[in-house]
Amino acid sequence: MPCVTPSWRHLCSTYKGELEQQLKMSQNPDKPHTSEEKLSVLEDDQEESVDNVDQSVRKRIRQSAPGSHRDDTLKSSPPRLVSIEELMETAKGVTNMALAHEIVVNGDFQIKPAELPEHSLEKKVRDIVHKAFWDCLEAQLKEDPPTYDHAIKLLGEIKETLLSFLLPGHTRLRNQITEVLDLDLIKQEAENGALDISKLVEFVIGMMGTLCAPARDEEIKKLKDIHEIVPLFRAIFSVLDLMKMDMANFAVSSIRPKLMQQSAEYERKKFQEFLEKQPNSLDLVTDWLQEAADDLVKLRCKKLLSHCSDDDGAAGGASALCSTAVQNQAYLKLLKWDHVNRPFPEPSILHLSSAGFLTSSQTVLMDQTRFQEIQLELEQLLLTGTVLLVTFSAAGSALAGLPGFAEKIKTIIKVLLTGMHLPSFNLRESLATISEKVCAEVNNCLSQHGFTPFTPGRETVLKGQIQAVANPDNTICKLIDSRIQKFLESYLASSHQKSLPALPGGLGPIQRELEEIAVKYVRLVNYNKMVFSPYYDAVLGKILTKEDSQLVGKSEES
Repeated sequence: MPCVTPSWRHLCSTYKGELEQQLKMSQNPDKPHTSEEKLSVLEDDQEESVDNVDQSVRKRIRQSAPGSHRDDTLKSSPPRLVSIEELMETAKGVTNMALAHEIVVNGDFQIKPAELPEHSLEKKVRDIVHKAFWDCLEAQLKEDPPTYDHAIKLLGEIKETLLSFLLPGHTRLRNQITEVLDLDLIKQEAENGALDISKLVEFVIGMMGTLCAPARDEEIKKLKDIHEIVPLFRAIFSVLDLMKMDMANFAVSSIRPKLMQQSAEYERKKFQEFLEKQPNSLDLVTDWLQEAADDLVKLRCKKLLSHCSDDDGAAGGASALCSTAVQNQAYLKLLKWDHVNRPFPEPSILHLSSAGFLTSSQTVLMDQTRFQEIQLELEQLLLTGTVLLVTFSAAGSALAGLPGFAEKIKTIIKVLLTGMHLPSFNLRESLATISEKVCAEVNNCLSQHGFTPFTPGRETVLKGQIQAVANPDNTICKLIDSRIQKFLESYLASSHQKSLPALPGGLGPIQRELEEIAVKYVRLVNYNKMVFSPYYDAVLGKILTKEDSQLVGKSEES
């Protein structure tokens, strides 16, 4: 069987074309299909997978942030009684919006089959029913003469599944499947004792090989090695389920570029509806952007003071703030956000509460969990980078270019910093253990490559430097942190360019991890800007007018 069949390529290209056409139809107001209905179709098929992804992320975040700011939000937006129609409409809108948001923002989004808990009642019932069915099929086939009632039903299901993979243009394959898997003819052959079930199964496997993605070639090959009918049927249905997942994920990846703009418009439209009901929904955002503008003003005032004797420098320091710079500064502040004690500055919308009221909440809570997850990753990366810089400085040039050494140290640190954001985690104890492990690894590598191991005195110094990273005022840790922030700031400012910004010194050992985080961060920021920029610009229009007048006044005083 060839690795990539013409049928699979044709299937993908044609399917992608039809998906794009459907999305274009949803943007036409004269058509009966709206974007909300299209997103609703996606939600019906994929909501369970999105819930699983969102729940897993929220679970990790909640372990490190037991506090909540819901009470603070509710004070400004008390609940109100509404009709059941409003409840259902709002719940559906938020669910659809969350699904579209998940697909667009999460580049690794995939639909996966739901896995039942190992000892759950549902799994036990399912296993019992499945076993009873396959046992019945095996008993029928062992009869003399064999009974094919169950087998024919399975062939009918396989036929329908294979046909569901086809598009209207696949006439030849459709005719071939319909002709070979003609259930009426199969029943007649079974009644007359002329049915060759093995030949039909062989045809099914061949057709699956034609229609499957190249990644499933190995599974198809394994099917050919199964010779007992009942295990073969079970394996065929298992592979068909995988093929369904492949087709669904292909659909998701195909519509993502088109969905991005459409989803942004959809979220913006929904938020506008919520904003009309809750005019104070931008209060948190206004405070957040005001803080960012104040930060930039303070930074420029410092530059003014440092160049007060230079007229050109003063003029440059007094330049007006721009909306993009303030927004970028605001998004950088989210990487240092106190999620326990401060409400997250996303525009608020209405959501369906468990009590049956419409209450105030965040636009898409998944954004907060993503920003917080990135923040936690950066905090761990900061400690990793600091320990590596201290270690390489202590070891000198001996270990500078040693392949694999940095990865070993990073693995040690990552393992020992697992759970560092839980309340029960003791950073000082973990750093003490890390210092022991790092010193042992350094001496081991030095000995293996013909260098003199550390003396006890040098070991004590290195251990002390690593353990000192736990101090909030640690100079090296602050240096690495400022350089990480500078890199992210540059990446955010140049996010529309193809090349990455230059990496600041000292971050080489953590370059790969930092760039991976930066890509996720910028993707999230850019999409959020795409959705809410009109609202941010309106808020910043008022803020910047005030800030610019203050900045010019201070410039004149200098």
